[in-house]
Amino acid sequence: MSIVDIIKYEGDNKTFVWKHPVQNFNMGSKLIVRESQEAIFMLNGELLDVFGAGQHILETQNLPVARSIFKLATGGQEAFQAELYFINLTEQMAIRWGTDSKISYLDPVYDFPLEIGACGEMSVSVSNSSKLLVKIVGTEKTFEQEQLVVYFRSFLMNRIKSVLAQEIRKEVISIFEIDMHLDELSSAIRNKLEDDFLAYGVRLNSFLIMTVVKPDEDRNYLRFKDLYFRQKNDVMEAELQQKLTIIEQKTKAQSTVIEAEAIAKKRELEGYSYQQEKGFEVAKEVAGNEAVGQFANIGVGLGMISGVGGEIGRSVSTAAGQAIQSATETMPAKRFCEKCGHELSAGAAFCEKCGAKVRSSDCCSSCGHVFINDANFCPQCGTKRGE
Repeated sequence: MSIVDIIKYEGDNKTFVWKHPVQNFNMGSKLIVRESQEAIFMLNGELLDVFGAGQHILETQNLPVARSIFKLATGGQEAFQAELYFINLTEQMAIRWGTDSKISYLDPVYDFPLEIGACGEMSVSVSNSSKLLVKIVGTEKTFEQEQLVVYFRSFLMNRIKSVLAQEIRKEVISIFEIDMHLDELSSAIRNKLEDDFLAYGVRLNSFLIMTVVKPDEDRNYLRFKDLYFRQKNDVMEAELQQKLTIIEQKTKAQSTVIEAEAIAKKRELEGYSYQQEKGFEVAKEVAGNEAVGQFANIGVGLGMISGVGGEIGRSVSTAAGQAIQSATETMPAKRFCEKCGHELSAGAAFCEKCGAKVRSSDCCSSCGHVFINDANFCPQCGTKRGE
């Protein structure tokens, strides 16, 4: 078997452990160990000497274990036989994983039986080279990413399925919201797997769930999904309508405030108050009221006008008085039968009630009082009407 003088790593970066093809080494050979590497000599599965990053000359003084086994002479050129492994300590990223079967569980929100799958990526690095060699590698020439996933698959699948179902139940995560909780679920699974990896000399640096595979081929699930999203849409539309109503009410209220402020500013500029403005409105209504003869209504109007003071108040009162007087003068006077007091129709020559001839005047024959109703006696002198 050939003997080499320069010993170095010749594997790729996806390899965790690479076994040097040569097993016979000369004393005085140069061992090159790159950054993020370790080199370990083994014999029959037993660890001999470990070398870190740098250039090392194989001499008896830096091979204490090998020297004790092979009885190497100091400074001798004798060759010795051993297995040399290079350990790649760099972080191995984007190692893909995926569940090998469905995870069955009961949705904690809707009590609906479901089956899901999961897949993602993880990154690992060697934490203990000796432990990795003894427990996993053995006599293998290489140990790569794919071999790591295969080796850890049994407890990897067991832990992922168990923890995923437990965390979904514990945190009450609906199937329709599970994608929002991938970070928490990933952290929970990583924490559970961390000690399992460390037991084999491997550090689990990160563990990510990239996709949760939902049962979209299940008809019952699809009907359930459709019902859920229709209800969700109805709720969203109701909430949106409520918000729009609130916005409209606020807009209307603000518009009313702005309008009121503008009117108040206008009154201020023109020199009158709200009470005076209402007095103007009443006076205007009284002046144009055809039923001005109803003195009770007129009294109310004049009462409101009384709040208007100064020259403006006097002008309003004058206008209202003139309107009332004009309306009163144009109203036809009521006429009554002198004999029975019945109210006569306009232009009647005889009383429709007793047939008495109507005189031209509705005055008391004794004192001249003008009757304004159907009284049988004069309220001034007591003379019977019609005598």
